[in-house]
Amino acid sequence: MQPQPQLQLQRPTGAFVGASWAALFVGAAVYLIGLWNAGMQLNEKGYYFTVLLYGLFSAVSLQKTVRDRLEGIRVTGIYYSLCWVSLLISILLLSIGLWNATLALSEKGFYAMAFLLSLFGAVAVQKNIRDLALFKDAPLDAESGNAA
Repeated sequence: MQPQPQLQLQRPTGAFVGASWAALFVGAAVYLIGLWNAGMQLNEKGYYFTVLLYGLFSAVSLQKTVRDRLEGIRVTGIYYSLCWVSLLISILLLSIGLWNATLALSEKGFYAMAFLLSLFGAVAVQKNIRDLALFKDAPLDAESGNAA
């Protein structure tokens, strides 16, 4: 078994942490406000709401498994694959729903972009939480101020 490469930790900047949370909240809020105001039936709104939740969960889970593998924490291949498949399925479900929806193209683009912004925000927030937790636990390098 080969040794794992040593990770060099750098504390995420406050600006990146803030931008990540903003991307998550703005993307999800705009998506949900759009659903609330949409002239869809309740079952359609429920479909798009469930796809958002499924996408957010699968994106965070995938980010966690990728990070676990990078840090040498054992992740089974089946779970790693399931995370990738789940993320792709959530994107596919949104795409199929929007393709078949009787919405204007601008509305379809609105939902797609808000969904993707939410996924990006969720992954970035999870990464920052993990980085900050590791940085908090790691001793500081006196010369650079970064975690050793």
